[in-house]
Amino acid sequence: MFHCIPHNMGDILGDAIMGKLTAVAIKNAPPGKHEDGSGLRLVKRADGAGQWVLRVTIHGRRREMGLGGLKSVSLKEARELAAHFRGLAAKGTDPIREREHEKREAARNLHLLADVSIDAFESRKAELKGDGKAGRWFSPLELHVLPKLGRVPIADIDQRDIRDALAPIWHIKAATAKKAADRLNIVLNHAAALGLDVDLQAVAKAKALLGRQRHTVKSIPSLPWQDVPAFYATLEEATVTHLALRLTGWQRCAASWWPHGCIARSWSVWHAPATLGLRGHRCRPPGDGSRSCAGANARSRVF
Repeated sequence: MFHCIPHNMGDILGDAIMGKLTAVAIKNAPPGKHEDGSGLRLVKRADGAGQWVLRVTIHGRRREMGLGGLKSVSLKEARELAAHFRGLAAKGTDPIREREHEKREAARNLHLLADVSIDAFESRKAELKGDGKAGRWFSPLELHVLPKLGRVPIADIDQRDIRDALAPIWHIKAATAKKAADRLNIVLNHAAALGLDVDLQAVAKAKALLGRQRHTVKSIPSLPWQDVPAFYATLEEATVTHLALRLTGWQRCAASWWPHGCIARSWSVWHAPATLGLRGHRCRPPGDGSRSCAGANARSRVF
C-alpha cells in the first residue's frame, strides 16, 4: 500500500521528510533554527534575515556548509543545492572541497582578455623603449582586438573569435594586423604562464582561416622640394617631433647633396668646401635665412 505525500513536502530520504518548510512558514518564523529535513536548515535572525545551512556526513564526520542567504537563495533553490551536495557526499566526495574547487575554476575562467593583456604589457615594459610609454606595443591590441574581445574571458577565445576581430584589417592594414596577431599570441602565452586554460595555437589557427594577406606595400611619396620651405615653416613647436623633423631636414639636405665627410658643421652653420665647385651658391636650412654666417670662411659655402 502506497502513502501519498503532498508535493510541497518533497520526498522521503531515509527516515527524514524533505519539505517541512513553506514560504509562509519562513516569513512568519521567529529567530532560531528551522529544519526542512535531510540536513537542510534555515537559521533565521531577529532582523528577519537568514542563512541556509546543510549538514552532511563525510567519511564519518559531520560537516556543515552554508548555501547562501535567505534573501538571495529561495526555498526551492536551497533544496536543489542541498540535493546536489548530498549526492556528492553519497559518492564519497567532500561537497565543501568540491564547491571550493568549482569556485576556483569559475574565477580562473573569468580572466578577461583586456585584463590579461594589460598584465602582459606590464610584464614586458622593461624590454620596451621608454617602458612602452609611446604606446606602440599595446596600440594594435587596443585599437583592433580589445574593442571586440576585451570583455571576453580569455579561456573562451578561439581561432574564430580572433579571425573575426582581425578580418576587417587583415588585407588593407596587413602590417598592423600582423602586429596585433603577434601581440595577442604573446598575451595568450602570458595567460598560460598564469595557469589559465587557453589555446596556444589559436592565433596560428586564425591565420590559417584568414589566409594569405593580399596587401601590397605602397611607398609614401616624398614631399616635393618646392613645398619644403612651407612645411618647414610649420615646425614651430618645441616638441620632440618638430625638433626631430627640423634636424632630419638639415641632415638629409646635406647628406644627399654631398659625399659623406665633406660637410663641416658648427652649432648653427653648415660648411661645404669650395672644392665642390659651389662658389656663388648660398644655401641654409629652410627657414633659417636669418641666421648669421659669421663663422663661415671665404672659401666655404654656408648651409
